[in-house]
Amino acid sequence: MVYPFVKYSDGTEVVFSHIYLDEDGNEALFVHFERPMEYGFDSIRFELPSYKITYTEGHYSEEEIALFKTVVEKGAPYFYEWAREGGIKIA
Repeated sequence: MVYPFVKYSDGTEVVFSHIYLDEDGNEALFVHFERPMEYGFDSIRFELPSYKITYTEGHYSEEEIALFKTVVEKGAPYFYEWAREGGIKIA
């Protein structure tokens, strides 16, 4: 299950996953960034709590990737909270 987080003006959509157990039995989730392009998609996925990039495809710049990593690092406690709640409640 994935939950929507935000859509940026360049079309990049950000979603985060439900909480699952990683290979060591610890709680984990991923945050995925994806932007539609003429040829397909630019995509990058970070896993929490390691902040490791687990998937990348396309042409995000180093500056964009650094920004996304900052979003993931600063938002980590909120992503876990919202995942436990079944997504962000806005209405």
